Amino acid sequence: MKVVFLGTSGSTPTKERSLSSVALEREGEVFLFDCGEGTQRQMMINSLSISKVRAIFLSHIHGDHTLGVAGLVRTMALNKRTSPLEIFIPAGGMRGIKALIGFDGAEIPYRIEVKPLKSGAIYRGKGFSVSAFRLEHQLETYGFAFKEDDRIRFNKEGAARAGLKGAMYSEIQKKGSLSVNGRIIKLRDITTTEPGRKVVYATDTRPTRSAVAAARGASLLIHEATYASEFKALARERKHSTSDEAAAIAKKAGARRLVLTHISARYKDTKGLLADARKVFRDTEVAADGKVIEL
Repeated sequence: MKVVFLGTSGSTPTKERSLSSVALEREGEVFLFDCGEGTQRQMMINSLSISKVRAIFLSHIHGDHTLGVAGLVRTMALNKRTSPLEIFIPAGGMRGIKALIGFDGAEIPYRIEVKPLKSGAIYRGKGFSVSAFRLEHQLETYGFAFKEDDRIRFNKEGAARAGLKGAMYSEIQKKGSLSVNGRIIKLRDITTTEPGRKVVYATDTRPTRSAVAAARGASLLIHEATYASEFKALARERKHSTSDEAAAIAKKAGARRLVLTHISARYKDTKGLLADARKVFRDTEVAADGKVIEL
C-alpha cells in the first residue's frame, strides 16, 4: 500500500504545487481523496493507472478540490472504461458535481454513482473500509479514514496443543469458540490481533475533535496546514489550520506520522511551517507534489 501526493497547494496552484489530490494505491486499486484541477496529469506523471481508480472521495464542493473530476471521467471514457465509478461528496455538493460531470453532454459509457457523504462507514472493499467524519470549514466538509481490517494471527503452538487442525481454524474464526476433544477453546486464547494500517485525510478545516478521534493510532495522518502559526487569526477567519495546530491533532491522536498539505501559495519555503509543527509533533513532514509514502 502506498500514498502518492498529487496536489499539495491551497486554493491556487503554483509552479511547484498542483491543487488538492491524494492517491492511495492498494493491491492494484487506486482511491482518490479530492480531485483538483490537473489530477489526471499528475497521476500519469506519477505512474498511477487512471483505469484502476475505484472511488473518489471529495471533501467538499470547492473548485480546487473537485474540478479535476471533469477531465478524469472523460479520459476514463476515452480509455473505454466499463466498470462503475463511485464518487462521494457532501449532499449539498451533489448537484454541482453532477453538473460538472455532464456539463458538455460527453458520452460516458460506464456508470457513475454520485453518493452523499455521512459520518461513519461509507465504503467497503476487500480487506478494508473507508469512513467519513465531519470537519469545520466554510461549508459542509468531511475528512476520511482508510482502514485495513485487523488481522488475526494464530499462536501455532498453542493452537496445536489445543488440538486444532484443518478446517477447525476457519470454523473457530467464524464462531469465536469451538469444542475440541470435550474442551471449549476460545479464539482469543490462541490468537493475537494485528491492527490494520490506517490513513487519515483531513483538509480545509479548523482543528476538530472528530479529526483526533478518526486519527487515533493512525499509521499516517494527512492534515492541512494552510498557514504558519503567525497567521492563527487568519486561519480562524478562513476556517483553515496552522501547521502547529495540525501537529497538535497528530499528538492528541497518537498518530505515528504526520504529513502537512494544502500549503498556501505564499510559502515558497516551508521550513517555517515544518519548524512550527515539529515543536509539537516531531514525526512531521511537509508534502510535495510527487511525494510517495510506502506503508
